[in-house]
Amino acid sequence: MNIALLGYGRMGQTIEKIAIKRGHNIVLKVDKDDTGYDITKADVAIDFSIPNVAFGNITNCIENGVPVVSGTTGWLDNYDKAISLCEEKKGAFIYASNFSLGVNIFFELNKTLAKMMNNLEQYNVTMEEIHHTKKLDAPSGTAITLAEGVIANNENYDGWQLDTPSEKNIPIVAKRIADVPGTHSVNYESEVDTISIEHVAHNRQGFALGAVVAAEWLVGKTGVFSMNDVLNIG
Repeated sequence: MNIALLGYGRMGQTIEKIAIKRGHNIVLKVDKDDTGYDITKADVAIDFSIPNVAFGNITNCIENGVPVVSGTTGWLDNYDKAISLCEEKKGAFIYASNFSLGVNIFFELNKTLAKMMNNLEQYNVTMEEIHHTKKLDAPSGTAITLAEGVIANNENYDGWQLDTPSEKNIPIVAKRIADVPGTHSVNYESEVDTISIEHVAHNRQGFALGAVVAAEWLVGKTGVFSMNDVLNIG
């Protein structure tokens, strides 16, 4: 299939290599300042751009009937608008805060643990995420998805907060360290013990492969989907 890469940073370049190995063609490489390109050249678009252009990229794809997969985080104030447009135009769209198979399994494990801990009020939840120093948003979209997974399955919390703990809000510590692809931990701590689950990415290959697999799966479909649909989990 013909793929448009919306965002050609390190993730875009990794996606390109994997897509070509899987027999696909890259017909567009769109950087943040590029305009006037013809998105209809592509059978599907993969967006790993930056927060302030992602919504425009997604809108352009949907308006022109091109299925789009987005892994850009930091733009979700406009997420509902993207969903409404996709439904109106009968488009095809997948957003994921993380496309890694391992991370999506981790999301489900996180939900299960949150349910198990629901009646154990002596445990306080904290989260930590570590990423490379070029990541623009904090906390990461993956950390927010993890927090939302706890909130939906544990009555002791109704929100999250960056760094500062407060009642009924899950504190998320965000660290930026050079060359760290992504580490996320969820911790339940009491006076007597701590229960922790953690996902550590060793490189970007897992994220990139998941995005290409999602794009392959999305072509020919109509609707708004998630990685749970792609991987048939959850």
